Amino acid sequence: MALFYVPDIAERWELSEEEAAHALRVLRLTVGSGLEITDGKGNLYRTTIDSISGKHCYVVPCAPLEKPKNWKGGVHIAIAPTKNMDRIEWFAEKATEIGLDAVTFLNCRFSERKVIKPERVERIVVSAMKQSLKYCKPVVSDMVDFKKFISQERSGAKFIAHCYDSERVLFKDALVPCEEATVLIGPEGDFSPEEVELAVEAGFRPISLGSSRLRTETAALVACHTYILKNEI
Repeated sequence: MALFYVPDIAERWELSEEEAAHALRVLRLTVGSGLEITDGKGNLYRTTIDSISGKHCYVVPCAPLEKPKNWKGGVHIAIAPTKNMDRIEWFAEKATEIGLDAVTFLNCRFSERKVIKPERVERIVVSAMKQSLKYCKPVVSDMVDFKKFISQERSGAKFIAHCYDSERVLFKDALVPCEEATVLIGPEGDFSPEEVELAVEAGFRPISLGSSRLRTETAALVACHTYILKNEI
């Protein structure tokens, strides 16, 4: 059964225009058809179509079933987007399938891309969430300046992955089970030495993701997967 995403379903009991089109035109659902809806906040609504009026599709109100994440804690990936946005969109899709709580895009000194369209990434994340039958949607944030991001207060552990020859610990060894983590992933040219220094001063711990040289989106996915494996329930 297809999973639909309607963040305000408990307030209106109506599918969004896009989801209604998918239900009525693509899947050919009718009054009485069963369907599953998530609000992206860990709730699942197993309901049926109550009525259809033009492009509007209303469902029968029902109590939600709690569907918590299958991992403890929370992982926030802050990544400098690549010049080819397809690679970042690939990361967003695959990370959502694996398990991701939030993604923020960083404007770094060596960033190849200074502008993104977060609404497009949002659509990809929603699609991946539904396809992988997850009920908590990752938070997608717009581009933010590197220095501003590292100066913000945030809970849990903080890490910066870089490739310089300096003291770093393997990410898998640095993780504490159940502890939230924010991981900084730099652009193809890596973070600048100044950015690494500023991050360390702000409490970010330098980490290595292994001996292989990884592209930006691969490094972000490895960090995400490593965290989920450490915290999977």
